[in-house]
Amino acid sequence: MPGTDISASRSIRNFVQFVSGDTPSDFQHQEIDQMQTSAPNPRGAEFWNSSMGHSWVSQQAVISDVFTSVTSVSLGAAAARPGERVIDIGCGTGDTVLAFAKVVGPSGAVVGVDISVPMLDLARHRVAEAGFGNVTCALADATIYGFEPRWADLVYSRFGLMFFDDPVRAFTNIRSGMKAGGRLAFVCFRTMPESPWFRVPIEAARPHVPPQPPVDPLAPGMFSFAREDRVRGILTEAGFHEIALKATDVPIHGGDIAQSMAFITQAGPLPALLENATDDQRHRAMEAVRNALAASLGADGRDLHVGLWLVSALA
Repeated sequence: MPGTDISASRSIRNFVQFVSGDTPSDFQHQEIDQMQTSAPNPRGAEFWNSSMGHSWVSQQAVISDVFTSVTSVSLGAAAARPGERVIDIGCGTGDTVLAFAKVVGPSGAVVGVDISVPMLDLARHRVAEAGFGNVTCALADATIYGFEPRWADLVYSRFGLMFFDDPVRAFTNIRSGMKAGGRLAFVCFRTMPESPWFRVPIEAARPHVPPQPPVDPLAPGMFSFAREDRVRGILTEAGFHEIALKATDVPIHGGDIAQSMAFITQAGPLPALLENATDDQRHRAMEAVRNALAASLGADGRDLHVGLWLVSALA
């Protein structure tokens, strides 16, 4: 697989074989329950601790490869330095936690925060295998997690901040863990039409599946931070300043059709579109998606991009 370390892939396969049949312990269930809110978030703790979380673990190598360019661009914007303390919100299976651990070195420290038991278990496994002693992985909702006050030089997230039920409360709590003048750097999606990587499969599948109910653009979800004025308003109300949003289009490393299909059927808006489809509808939709991707990816698998905001602010 392009861009995938063979030994890392073998390690991940061994880990998946070990945990694929596991369920969270009683203690982990208690932690997950504490993360729930009165109004269930469709992309909240229950979602990421269901089969979806295990799917992201089993597809970790594919997802990491697809996001190669996004990860590179967002880490470059974050610009971590040796000796810094970093909080990684929504750290998932650990790609960016590992990158930060290497950059900040033994004199620095990294805290990865996520609400998914299976994904965080893999992150911890990868950190241990890499031998990093400067990383802590916390199973927690960043809205209510007790960050050490004024600890972090940098808070970063790759697509992990758009799912909060109460984003102002969440960002206010996150800021409490940052030093005065600490840097916030995260990446989020602009509108879906500005991301052909998602738009092309959705347009191909939609004629073959039942009509979807209207979606509240401000509800927690992938595109809830698409509006610049909303992001600025949330961060301002949470106490951040020197807020900047830079629009950038980043190519997705789709690779071959098999890799692209493996990713697009697990991540993004397509799985929700297929959720209530019959087997026949799903089959026809998937064939349409496959054909659309084949016509759009290009020889190097990079002809589709995602439209992103690179967001920065100071605490």
